[in-house]
Amino acid sequence: MTDESRPHPGPLTDLHRARIDYARRDLEYARAEDLAQLHAAGLILIIERLRTRLDDILALVDEVTPG
Repeated sequence: MTDESRPHPGPLTDLHRARIDYARRDLEYARAEDLAQLHAAGLILIIERLRTRLDDILALVDEVTPG
């Protein structure tokens, strides 16, 4: 499914876009890290950050999806 074929329930607000941008940046950071070189504490921090972002993005989907 391409971006053009996805239904858009309405325009995203600046806050929605910022939340999505933060999630993308955290994911890019996690992908760029050499996870094999991190200590356990560093891995835990990355996992917690991604878990928080996932929760936020799922909440955003609930906000903008008619239901």
